[in-house]
Amino acid sequence: MAKTNRKNWLRAKGSASASKVTFLELFFDLVFVFSISQLSHALAVHYTPLGAAEAALMTFAVWWVWIFTAWVTNWLDPDKMPVRGMLVALMMLGLLLSASIPEAFGDKGLLFAGAYVAMQVGRSLFTTYAMTRVDRPNTLNFVRISTWLVVAGVFWIAGGLLEHEARLIAWVIALAIEYAGPAAGFAVPGLGRSTARDWDVSGAHMAERCALFVIICLGEAILVSGRTFSELPFSGLTSIVFVTGFVGTVAMWWLYFRFGHGRAAHRIEHEDTPGSLARQAFTYGHIPILAGIIVHAVAVEFMFSHPHETGNLGIAAAVLGGSGLFLIGNLWFKGATSGQLPLSHLAGLVFLILLAFAAPFIEVYLLGILATLVLIIVAAWEYRSLTGTAAAPTLH
Repeated sequence: MAKTNRKNWLRAKGSASASKVTFLELFFDLVFVFSISQLSHALAVHYTPLGAAEAALMTFAVWWVWIFTAWVTNWLDPDKMPVRGMLVALMMLGLLLSASIPEAFGDKGLLFAGAYVAMQVGRSLFTTYAMTRVDRPNTLNFVRISTWLVVAGVFWIAGGLLEHEARLIAWVIALAIEYAGPAAGFAVPGLGRSTARDWDVSGAHMAERCALFVIICLGEAILVSGRTFSELPFSGLTSIVFVTGFVGTVAMWWLYFRFGHGRAAHRIEHEDTPGSLARQAFTYGHIPILAGIIVHAVAVEFMFSHPHETGNLGIAAAVLGGSGLFLIGNLWFKGATSGQLPLSHLAGLVFLILLAFAAPFIEVYLLGILATLVLIIVAAWEYRSLTGTAAAPTLH
């Protein structure tokens, strides 16, 4: 009976519901709306080299806990009560994780680390139990994953107990272990290593889950623009910055969703080893996309607060870096799912590099307009080169 019950926890492969994103998964994502808001705010407030490094580390951690959960719900059925209970518990822990982000390198380091480890290890152990005597290859797969996460968890907790640079070092080691895991097949002595065939995923589900996360991040950029604009006196300049931030966000949406998302879902559904492609395009490839949108949101804040400033290389790096990171992520994502790097994106990166040389002499708000113009040009170029070709399915 236990075997039958646990088998019912899994999605029915090949059924209409196998790739369906459930309402609970969308509800789960609400926690990460808060996370992204906290991350962009933390970066804007502590915009120094050290603050940027800390924000980057926390961004990597937030993404990792989310994408691992997306993989798990590719196998487990969120409509089953035990799986629902697991996801709700993860939501509570995720809320604690998000709330601790502003003071993660201060008084709430242990709370951040404890919530993170509880999410990672707890979810992995639950999935191992759910797979036991139902899917032996994936049972071993999640035993290996759990082992790697426990080892990394030691460094997370140790970092939470340490302070200052020692905490940062311990957490960098923890993240390095976790990020090396998929590439290493989660190899464990005596248990071997996982293969791409063990990661049999629904491409449509994975593509939609990541697309929804991108929407969350873009939504945060919209909120930053709207909130900051509402708090400032109305003027022609603030209106220009508001429109620039909005148009830049829309251009990012267009670049990701017009061709990238639809083509990726189609390609992965017809891949012999979908797990390998999903690891490349989604698990790793979306990291600079996420980072780019967060930095873009911070750049919009700087455009509002320092519109006429020139010569501030840090602010210029944010204004150009948000667009640059986003293009790099799309270049990686689309290259992995189409087999070729889009020339438009490479040209966009070249344009941004050229702008970087002129940045010290350009006012911040004008630099933002130029960075947005680059995204528009890239989007128009890609649209013209791919519209009407059979190789580029679109969304409707």
